[in-house]
Amino acid sequence: MREVREWTAQAGRIVRKRRDPVVVQTLRSATAATIAYVIALRLSPEAAPLTAPLTALLVVQVTLYATLTNGFRRVNAVVTGVLLAIAFSLLVGLTWWSLALLLVASLAVGRLVRVEEYVPEVAISAMLVLGVTTVGDTAWARVVETLIGAVVGLACNLLLAPPVWVEEAGESIGDLARRLRQLMLRMGEEAAGGTPVERAEKQLHEARRLDHDIVEVDAALRQAEDSLRLNPRVQDSVLHRVVLRTGLDTLEICTVVLRVLARSLTDLAKEREPEPLFEAETGAALEQLLSEIANAVVSFAVLVTTHLSTSAESAEERLAAELRTAAGTRDKLALLLREEAERAPGHWQLPGAVLAEVNRILDELDTEHRTRRLFEELDRVSREQRARMPRLTRLRERLGVTEQMWRNRAGFGGRSR
Repeated sequence: MREVREWTAQAGRIVRKRRDPVVVQTLRSATAATIAYVIALRLSPEAAPLTAPLTALLVVQVTLYATLTNGFRRVNAVVTGVLLAIAFSLLVGLTWWSLALLLVASLAVGRLVRVEEYVPEVAISAMLVLGVTTVGDTAWARVVETLIGAVVGLACNLLLAPPVWVEEAGESIGDLARRLRQLMLRMGEEAAGGTPVERAEKQLHEARRLDHDIVEVDAALRQAEDSLRLNPRVQDSVLHRVVLRTGLDTLEICTVVLRVLARSLTDLAKEREPEPLFEAETGAALEQLLSEIANAVVSFAVLVTTHLSTSAESAEERLAAELRTAAGTRDKLALLLREEAERAPGHWQLPGAVLAEVNRILDELDTEHRTRRLFEELDRVSREQRARMPRLTRLRERLGVTEQMWRNRAGFGGRSR
């Protein structure tokens, strides 16, 4: 029995590894490059047509959307460089000054033809072709090899569906929520006791470092958004992108507010040192409130990635319950802070700021606020899509994919699916 369990676990690891986007991308790239080389051996006059596998390798990007856009730009860059090299070879040949002129012209023309990040490829192609003796044959051979590589790369992405990076983006959002939770818990523990200024400043620096985490999560989400575009494996790609993007926006706002809260607690520690930040009962209430909000942040992340989570059905109910509990604790804290302000009327600004900041976080996490924000974003995306691609929008409506279906799939009440 133990051997069976071990074998099952090993098989599960192998299956997960085969589905890993990095593994899938590596196999797709290697396959495309090999096929492009085999085809180029038959069609190109070159003995070793390495331009074809190189082009295929670069064209088969992480996502189908990136493959289509990058493939066109790369072919455009190579062909432009080859044509410039042919013109220079016929007019002036290869000298030091003609090479300099060719580089300037290639970089300038590359920006004019809008090849974006492949501007250097225009100059590289031009130099490689200009540097050979049989310019005509080599130039057109390089064009043929480039076209072969681009076509093979596009075909591989159509036949071998590219990986979808949504799960990785969801994990990044979940990791960010957990980091927010840990920081809130520490801030609550220290607010309940006598917090030295040094520890309060340390929490403030940690809150500021969360900006770097936001950037990393945003990069993962952008990759996921590209992987959803034009991907035949994904339905409702627009809905998935909007759900994840609005969820990250909410967590980013919570991060900013948490940083402001850390600054308020730091200023309060400086003002009241060596006394505690709050009285014992008030500090305990604030610790409890931050703990409840921290749990709600994690539940919100689960709700945002609900299409990835097995606990999706209970995510909204858990979040709503945690927010109700936090709202009750917030009301209790407000009364305690008012009593403290009445006893010390000259020092009410910072405790009042603390209360205002936790209110902002609770408002951002509210399920009704989330649903309203999601629908507003879906409406905006729908309007932009209708304006940009009216024919495609009419076709989608004929097929029954309407805005109301988006709304129904997005959820009911506060749920975001």
